[in-house]
Amino acid sequence: MTRAADASVYSPDLLSNKYGSRPIKVLRRALQIFNGLGSFALKVWLDQLNGELDRKMRLRAIELRQTFTRLGPTFVKIGQGLSTRPDLCPPEYLEELSELQDALPTFPDAQAFSCIERELGRPLETVYSSISPSPIAAASLGQVYKAQLKYSGQVVAVKVQRPGIEEAIGLDFYLIRGVGILINKYVDIISSDIVALIDEFARRVYQELNYVQEGQNARRFKKLYADKEDVLVPDIFWDYTSGKVLTMEWVEGVKLNEQEAIERQGLKVLDLVNTGIQCSLRQLLEYGYFHADPHPGNLLATPEGKLAFLDFGMMSETPEEARFAIIGHVVHMVNRDYEAMARDYYALDFLSPNVDVSPIVPALRDFFDDALNSTVSELNFKTLVDGLGAVLYQYPFNVPAYYALILRSLTVLEGLALYADPKFKVLAASYPYFAKRLLTDPNPYLRDALIEWSRLENLLVQGKKDRDFSAKDALQPVLKLLLGPDGKELRDLVIKEAIRVSEAIILGSAIESFNSVPGPMRTFVFNGNASGPFTISAAEQQSLMELRAQVIKIWGLLQSSENFDPNLLQPILQVLQEPEARSIGGRVVGGISQRLAARLLQQVLRA
Repeated sequence: MTRAADASVYSPDLLSNKYGSRPIKVLRRALQIFNGLGSFALKVWLDQLNGELDRKMRLRAIELRQTFTRLGPTFVKIGQGLSTRPDLCPPEYLEELSELQDALPTFPDAQAFSCIERELGRPLETVYSSISPSPIAAASLGQVYKAQLKYSGQVVAVKVQRPGIEEAIGLDFYLIRGVGILINKYVDIISSDIVALIDEFARRVYQELNYVQEGQNARRFKKLYADKEDVLVPDIFWDYTSGKVLTMEWVEGVKLNEQEAIERQGLKVLDLVNTGIQCSLRQLLEYGYFHADPHPGNLLATPEGKLAFLDFGMMSETPEEARFAIIGHVVHMVNRDYEAMARDYYALDFLSPNVDVSPIVPALRDFFDDALNSTVSELNFKTLVDGLGAVLYQYPFNVPAYYALILRSLTVLEGLALYADPKFKVLAASYPYFAKRLLTDPNPYLRDALIEWSRLENLLVQGKKDRDFSAKDALQPVLKLLLGPDGKELRDLVIKEAIRVSEAIILGSAIESFNSVPGPMRTFVFNGNASGPFTISAAEQQSLMELRAQVIKIWGLLQSSENFDPNLLQPILQVLQEPEARSIGGRVVGGISQRLAARLLQQVLRA
């Protein structure tokens, strides 16, 4: 931390004071950016006019990559984001821009080695017994060497910061922020605070310049998420780390967008992407601490089949209230409860409390009624983002900076998956996680959502696909809610359903037993009445049998879940001793008795 004491922190006021008095330097950089991007845009426009857009696609993609590289680290970051968006860029552009992940120009090795010695305060040969003579990879903010620690022989990656990087990105963000101020002031169709989004992004990039902070981020990330056997986070060597030099464990692996290389190792890209999605959902919705820059260069497939996360410079956090609101929002979407969806935007901090959400409801209904016709699991994440974006533009929404980073994180993962399978859907892969959280999380907000989600069988089917799901965890929060002071609504529902289910099981079993008796014997036993002792219509019999089959199926799903133990029913027996539970039991028994007595009386009167 002492070595990182002088690390820069993003401050719009400091940048304004610094560059406001340097108009010539600012103008020179503005012209450089305009000349680079403007000439590229002009060429694309002329290609379109001349009908040569497709023929010259590869050439223009190369030119754009070269332009971003010439314009420096800030624009390299923009290019990295575009390289994982097949929904925005043609394949030729994706291929070329993907080279920005690690095929960037290097700076002289002598400068890098001098930086290491200056930062660590000792000669290079006293730290590393060997170090690669040239960089293994060059990133937007630094370059990486492969080395071996002298004291232990451990193979490590040594990241060294580019010289003059703070000056370069500081000027760029000063200019970009100025454009954002103009957009906020004069462009009415964009309701989000563009300056706030730019400030958030700039703050994250400046954090990336402090390698001690990045090391702390990696340590926290490893503690939270590397408990899963299929996730790998490298260790940090603190004695050889400073504000501009980071030494971490070397990880052997293949970038996640190199499908052929991954498959040659006997691995499947989609399995790794799914691991990334499940880990990202835990990041976003359990602990709220997430990797905000998961481009292909930062995600490696190891030979053992693990997904390795690298580069922890850009991290962000989801507020606790928003985490539960996101899960509730998905439930409301599935239930098509658009009034509740609109109210979720308060908790998500999209709307101030004084905004009336009633005009937003029809817009949500128009979009989601269309989108949900195909079932939720078939929805594309991009479809949702685009549809919600259309709604956001029409109303006074303010998209928080953390939410923009969440969208970026998930769209990057979906982009990686689309390389391997154009039909891949992030929401389909996420569905089991949401189901598990609804069934197992005791949070009051999610318990309310659980009451709303009536398709228990579907929840169990989806939840069981998550490897961490267990029946015991699913039952416990339901029991707590059932007997708690806030469970009256659920108790009434449970009593009503318990009566209906018990009747279905009792009568369904009787009907099934009757149907198993041979026809002649049936006629003999019941005095020629082939339909037996039941006065139930065929439609009602079918309904009872279907309900009974559904209950048996749900029980089967619970039994087949991981770590199932019949002893998990013990808590149910224990809670039946509580006064509230005895009241529920009495009401259920009384209800069943009344239903069966009514059926018996009906049978007698008909006879």
